[in-house]
Amino acid sequence: MRKIKSRWVLTLAFSLFPLSVVAEPVTLHLAGDSTMAEKDPKDYPETGWGQPFSVFFDSDTKVINYAKNGRSTRTFKSEGRWKKLLGAVTPGDYVFIQFGHNDESLHKKDRYTTPETFYNNLAEFVQDTRAKKATPILLTPVTRRYFDGKVINETHAEYSALTRKLAVEKKLALIDMDTLTRAHFSAQGDELSKLRFMHLAPGLHPNYPKGVTDDTHFNELGAREAAQLVLQDLIRQDHPLAQRLRLPDPKHLQ
Repeated sequence: MRKIKSRWVLTLAFSLFPLSVVAEPVTLHLAGDSTMAEKDPKDYPETGWGQPFSVFFDSDTKVINYAKNGRSTRTFKSEGRWKKLLGAVTPGDYVFIQFGHNDESLHKKDRYTTPETFYNNLAEFVQDTRAKKATPILLTPVTRRYFDGKVINETHAEYSALTRKLAVEKKLALIDMDTLTRAHFSAQGDELSKLRFMHLAPGLHPNYPKGVTDDTHFNELGAREAAQLVLQDLIRQDHPLAQRLRLPDPKHLQ
């Protein structure tokens, strides 16, 4: 009886999470800002969604996160970060490109990028990626947590629209994280969504002895939920990467 049950569990696992039909190793390169970036221990519990996203895939799928706090498309280029990423890209790889938060920060001259330049930079990233025989995936920026009544205000309208426009023109896969995260956190409401962002009272965490109120950056829970939204949309689109997920331990299916 135990052997039959074990065989049934494994059959269910393979039906829910089929083995990848792509045998070749592949790398996912992440380009973006603080909302995607890996964090230093001194900044925890702040977490970028690229951190939990990196563990969703099988052993033949590697994730390298080049995202960095405070970067726009302009500074990601000028600091040589895009050049470094591109140098590691090989045919068959994927490049996730998500900017907008810092590009639109008009009051921060060190990072602000005009809408026209933002669009041109994204187009250049796409062209460079395709020249390496890799696949670009565009993402609109994740929402900020600014409630207006029961819903979160749209704070990235212009730059998200430009990202969508480029995706249509270049026939690219698009993950509309602006729309997805606004709907997700709006549905949770003001108080529950606050538990997903960097809200800490004084004295609760050694990294923030005076506390912190930050409606832009995720904590561990918010980052994981944002990463899950990325994954769910890849599955919804029947994207090839949805076939490269790690196979669950059979005990997690019981």
